Amino acid sequence: MADEANIDMTGVCSLGSAAQNMDFKSGNEMATLAARQINYHVMGFFPITPSTEIAEGLDELFAQGLCDTRLVASEGEHSAAGICYGASTAGGRVLNATSAQGLLYAMEQLPVQSGTRFPMVMNIVTRAVNGPLNIRGDHSDLMMMLNSGWIILMARNQQAVYDMNIMAPRIGEHEAVRLPVAVAFDGFFTSHQKRRVEYFVSDSDVREFLGPYREMQSSVRPDKPMTIGPYMNDPDLINNKYQLHLAMEAAREVIPEVFAEFVSLSGRQYPLVDSYLTDDAEAGLFALNSAAEIAKDAADSLRREGEKVGVISPNVIRPFPVAEMQAAAGGLESLVIAERADSYGGNGGSMTFEIKAALHDLPGNSTRCVTRIYGLGGRDFYTDDAESLLRLAVDAAGGEDSGARVAASGGEAAAARIKSFDYYGVTPGDKGWSLEPVVRPIPPETTRQDLVKVEQDPETGRLKVRTGSARAMTALPKRIAPGHGACPGCGIFPNLNQFFKGIEGHVVALFQTGCAMVVTTPYPDSSHRVTYIHNLFQNGAATLSGVVEMYRERQRRGEIPADEQLTFVMVSGDGGMDIGMGSALGAALRDHGMIIVEYDNEGYMNTGNQLSYSVPLGTKTTTSGIGPVEKGKSFHHKDTAQIMAATNIKYVGTSVEGLSTDLVKKAAKAQWYANRGHLAYVKLLSACPLSWRSDEKMGTEIMRAAVDCNFFPVYEVEQGITTINYDPEKRKRRVPLADWLNMMPRSRHLTGPDYREQYEALEAEIDRRWQRLKAEAENELL
Repeated sequence: MADEANIDMTGVCSLGSAAQNMDFKSGNEMATLAARQINYHVMGFFPITPSTEIAEGLDELFAQGLCDTRLVASEGEHSAAGICYGASTAGGRVLNATSAQGLLYAMEQLPVQSGTRFPMVMNIVTRAVNGPLNIRGDHSDLMMMLNSGWIILMARNQQAVYDMNIMAPRIGEHEAVRLPVAVAFDGFFTSHQKRRVEYFVSDSDVREFLGPYREMQSSVRPDKPMTIGPYMNDPDLINNKYQLHLAMEAAREVIPEVFAEFVSLSGRQYPLVDSYLTDDAEAGLFALNSAAEIAKDAADSLRREGEKVGVISPNVIRPFPVAEMQAAAGGLESLVIAERADSYGGNGGSMTFEIKAALHDLPGNSTRCVTRIYGLGGRDFYTDDAESLLRLAVDAAGGEDSGARVAASGGEAAAARIKSFDYYGVTPGDKGWSLEPVVRPIPPETTRQDLVKVEQDPETGRLKVRTGSARAMTALPKRIAPGHGACPGCGIFPNLNQFFKGIEGHVVALFQTGCAMVVTTPYPDSSHRVTYIHNLFQNGAATLSGVVEMYRERQRRGEIPADEQLTFVMVSGDGGMDIGMGSALGAALRDHGMIIVEYDNEGYMNTGNQLSYSVPLGTKTTTSGIGPVEKGKSFHHKDTAQIMAATNIKYVGTSVEGLSTDLVKKAAKAQWYANRGHLAYVKLLSACPLSWRSDEKMGTEIMRAAVDCNFFPVYEVEQGITTINYDPEKRKRRVPLADWLNMMPRSRHLTGPDYREQYEALEAEIDRRWQRLKAEAENELL
């Protein structure tokens, strides 16, 4: 950080050659600021905690005309990586940001990017990999990236996030390198916490440091056509990978050069390996990123006690700085390697293998390496924890020269008893504890009270449903118990509880990731009174189809009673039918005996109200801002019900809460078809007051207005025949689109004069779809 003498009264500092501002920002804010100053051509992205704020910040700047980067909101991280790859082949600077499952979902694309040698930058805001689901920070995602052929820079604090992002394009675009670069920093610990930072006052200083993008190959040069990514077998592929190896070796030379240039510009220095108090140290602690900064305080404390300890942390892990690690750790008697990710079954994490290999190649080295897995799932790491690991390093050194405390405890004998590999911070279990239900299961007889009766019309083959009165239906048990953590006014659970009233008998429910999943299953509690399974957005339908097929096969083999009946229901929402659309379509085309019910709250609400494809045109979200340049979401809402109907499944229905017994009847029809081996899909519009910024008491009113303005028509497609169940025109309840939009601050701007074009386009599209739906209802062939 800048010395006080180099700061004037305006907060401008100048340790390097370029003037800098001092501020108080988070890691995500610094990544956003660097991206704006770099002025990337394109950013492909998909929201995932804790990296989402980077795209949100850039979109906000774009909306106000303060950023030129073209942001492309994909339907999943795999596509985001593809967007970035395609953009990078077309000759410009490209950015992405992701975390955890997002990185893994994109993983297939990463070797394509490096293997064809197109540079780009991706921020990896590290987070625990599912399962079970955890959104806190560790390094389990990052470690899976090590063999992808990407350069990986480590940003230990908020300042380093900015600096590494500035240097990353310069490194990756070097003509001897031409590789993609990742900048990795700790989720929440660095991404969301704020610290004092410095950044360049002038964007031109950043852009002059980087220079213009040098196009070496381009997919959009008709005068120079080229083949990108040819089919390549032996003996050629090994040569391609050898060239990638040579590029990574060239990066060993380029990275220090760029770091050195950056010192002149900024006054901040980044060695390949950061060594703290290691010159005379006998014992050391290796840690990555934010934990290493905490460990430095612990090392100071132990130094005051007379212990010769130090801390080692790399600023680059690909290419791994072998010589620098040998210089830093080779003179130690012992080194504790603290890892926030385990390589299960390998007796250490990935950094353990790298460090041991480096020291093994150092002639005569006798440093004892001890590994401790710590901090998984975001478990906090305090100075006391770092002190414990440093004391472990001292103990592991052993011998009379390793400190009086160690000698008193047995010296070399005590050191020998230390495990070379273990976990640190694990809570001991209770062997006497037994698994007990969190909530009482539903007695099967209570779900079959003959309040819902389904009959098939012998002439048309379609179903007729009779239900009890609204009062009588209250006797049916809730599959989801009260007491969950949903926001006030959330429409998810009124919708789901009403839907499940139409389902009789035993239920197995699979919830994709989303608000409904998160607020009902905070370990060790659960709100589910039926069997519940979770899988990620993109694979829920496939997972449940696997459950269905195993159940049917076991029935066929006589392992499960043939007359037993389970109803399998997948619950999706929060944009899950964007990233999960392919899986859902696959399950529909295979026609498994299951129900997909989607609560559509029109956004990725579990990650903070980013746009989903079902959001109406012009709507404001955190990734579709409004301002002088951006006018809200730029394309029309996806019609998932019609997409599912196009797969020719037996039943598709749409409904909203509070529309008499419509939803209950549609659930009953969906169950009838599912239990006869067919997939059924039901879509529910669901209020989200927090993200729609509407009055939490207005949920039912907003839903009714969405139906009455024809934005969300209530209909069903049964065996290919469309029936409109609620026609606001015939009921004389049709209202202007503006009535619905004005109920929600997220869309109220569309009724103003500045957004007339968007309003009229949305109104015309809604009317076009309504007229088409009426035509389908009038003609059985449509």
